[in-house]
Amino acid sequence: MEPTSFWSWVFYLFVGGIAGWLASLLMRSRGQGIVLNVVVGIVGGFIGGWLLPRIGLSVGGGWLGFLITAFLGAVILLAIVNLFRR
Repeated sequence: MEPTSFWSWVFYLFVGGIAGWLASLLMRSRGQGIVLNVVVGIVGGFIGGWLLPRIGLSVGGGWLGFLITAFLGAVILLAIVNLFRR
């Protein structure tokens, strides 16, 4: 594994964790641990990366763009999960 590849994964885990944590605060999804926040943030990144261009939104590049995209996707994911929980 290349060093840049390793640090890219660490970066995605870190930013995904922040995005998942922020989304869980906004959606009031208490009781999630750090691992679930990271998973929600990373899956949210995929959802946001797939959905936002399809509806004509672009948040730019770089780490801030990835954070915003992952956050929006995580909020969508948590909203869907909350619909099925009720």
